[in-house]
Amino acid sequence: MSRETKIYFASDQHLGAPTPALSRPREVKFVQWLDRVKDDAEAIFILGDLFDFWFEYKTVVPKGFVRVLGKLAEIRDSGIPVYFFAGNHDLWMDDYFEKELNIPVFYKPQEFTFHGKTFLVGHGDGLGPHDKGYKRMKKVFTNPFSKWLYRWLHPDIGMRLAQYLSVKNKLISGDEDVVFLGEENEWLVQYVKRKLTEKHTDYFVFGHRHLPMVIDLDNGSKYINLGDWISHFTYAVLEDGEMKLKKQED
Repeated sequence: MSRETKIYFASDQHLGAPTPALSRPREVKFVQWLDRVKDDAEAIFILGDLFDFWFEYKTVVPKGFVRVLGKLAEIRDSGIPVYFFAGNHDLWMDDYFEKELNIPVFYKPQEFTFHGKTFLVGHGDGLGPHDKGYKRMKKVFTNPFSKWLYRWLHPDIGMRLAQYLSVKNKLISGDEDVVFLGEENEWLVQYVKRKLTEKHTDYFVFGHRHLPMVIDLDNGSKYINLGDWISHFTYAVLEDGEMKLKKQED
């Protein structure tokens, strides 16, 4: 099989949580996955919350994550496109990925076409009819003035405070209950069904829910949630024109 045959999607690694030491095995496992899929990847999508917290000061890079950042740089330098979507835990991305790794960063769902199939891809936070408290909080967090104010905190203070809030504050994290609520209560399912009335899309691919899901929609469309790399270690792959949800084994 030729190398340029598969498109890979993964999300919600939450590296750094609950502590850097405890997340290290998960980082190693994800790096091993990246090292494996690069052999036949046409493109790799990372759909947000790669880090449990990420904030870019002008001249300071958050400590840690050397292995995963180095592997992403290696993959991108080899010519394989990598697409990154900021999630609710790494929404304070700036231009580090673009300048240092040559990886574009997206903040809203984007449309793509691969192998004759159309995709709408995004992290998934703040979409659909619910999670209103988080939506209000996100507007505050992403305001340029808020980011400017936060940069005045010393990185040791700013990073420690943010990591604490990231783990403890449900409002910041958004609703991420990992139990299937039924299609009528899954707000991302409601979102993609509404989008489907506007335009046909073969695959809607999102993260954020931490629950692997494949749901059949009208006219052959599918909604796929990628799960996470905390308890499920799942990802999706487009192969021979068909999307499959798979699990990374040890």
